[in-house]
Amino acid sequence: MEMFAKSRNLIPFLLRSRKCCYNTNSTAAIFIQRRFDSVKAGEQLDLYNYREDFDRDDQHQQTLNFPGGRVPITPRMKFISELSEKRLPCYRVLDDDGYLIPGTIFEQVSKELALNMYSTMVALQTMDTIFYEAQRQGRLSFYLTSTGEEAINIASAAALTLDDIVLPQYREPGVLLWRGFTLEEFTDQLFGNKADYGKGRQMPIHYGSNKLNYFTVSSPLTTQLPQAAGVAYSLKMDKKEACVVVYFGDGSTSEGDFHAGLNFAAVMEAPVIFLCRNNGWAISTPVTEQFRSDGIAIKGQAYGIRSIRVDGNDVLAVYSAVRAARQMAIKEQKPILVEAMTYRVSHHSTSDDSTKYRCVKEIEQWRTEKSPITRFRKWIQRNGWWADQNETELRGNIRKQVLEAIQAAEKVEKPPLTDLFGDVYDKVPSNLQEQERFIRDTIKRHPKEYPSDVPL
Repeated sequence: MEMFAKSRNLIPFLLRSRKCCYNTNSTAAIFIQRRFDSVKAGEQLDLYNYREDFDRDDQHQQTLNFPGGRVPITPRMKFISELSEKRLPCYRVLDDDGYLIPGTIFEQVSKELALNMYSTMVALQTMDTIFYEAQRQGRLSFYLTSTGEEAINIASAAALTLDDIVLPQYREPGVLLWRGFTLEEFTDQLFGNKADYGKGRQMPIHYGSNKLNYFTVSSPLTTQLPQAAGVAYSLKMDKKEACVVVYFGDGSTSEGDFHAGLNFAAVMEAPVIFLCRNNGWAISTPVTEQFRSDGIAIKGQAYGIRSIRVDGNDVLAVYSAVRAARQMAIKEQKPILVEAMTYRVSHHSTSDDSTKYRCVKEIEQWRTEKSPITRFRKWIQRNGWWADQNETELRGNIRKQVLEAIQAAEKVEKPPLTDLFGDVYDKVPSNLQEQERFIRDTIKRHPKEYPSDVPL
């Protein structure tokens, strides 16, 4: 009550400062004092008066005093072009052969960090290969890999802290791996056994970890973007020295939630990094059929969001860009859009055959010549930090650990049938009780049709 009384005392001041005409008894008025003032938005809009496009030499130029900020008036009828004169450049540090590009500016990394990033990339690649093979053997029902996108996973994760909150899509297991999710935890989820945090109720690769600030993967496309804006705004309200990072693919930008999420974050000035993996393909749809704009980064300007395009297969470039984006998002309390240019080397998932819609030669070129792991390995070897013997030992050890984790997960029993109906309501409603009775009656009538490894 004391807090509410203080907030009511603030309302007349807030209303006068905003020149509003709300009734001070209304819920809307009470909400106003909870809302953070937009510090920079008005100033930024006024700066648009000085754009070079509009008669900058006219000392007596008239302006339209519009609620969003002053707008210059011109006697010329000029449409904004649908195409930029030049494509947005792509920030890169290492060339395809792992050499530093002369004059490049990037965040320096220590030997320890570089080797940790490389080892985790190899672990992700090995894990993907073995889990994919396990699905093909019928041991898993579904899987998808991050092949070709390992740099985005690991380098972006390395640029964050554990206080930063991650809202993934479904191709970011490397972020979770970097944060300390064990191979046993991965395999428990994939096999849906009793140790799975989701109790076997999610399909494979839908990982999540409350402890590691990693939201559980959600199948519906792009729902995580508006959620990320809200989560970031809550960090802002709590004055946390942290940000939100939300991952998505180029196909997600065709969804309404992409536009809603960016607009919410921009207007509310939420500290969130929108990290798009532009990998060229939304399942079988190429980017040429996704949009006519110059990729994703250019869309940020339309929403008033600072943006950058980065080479997603360059570990140092991704690390440097995300580190800088994080600092800006937290210090300036604003959203940042990062477009990471990469290529989905693998099939979209185990339900897909990408050779039906794209050239095998193209796939192999990106798998070999443009591999982010190979490029980074060349750089660390050139620094004298890595050798062939290290490579052999690393890959052998990781392969052994993954195989052991699979064998252990297969032996753990499945969650009991009762877990299907829990964790949603404090008291199970009658309709779910009826469904449980129906399932149990069906099992009694047809016991051979029910999996023998699932406890009743």
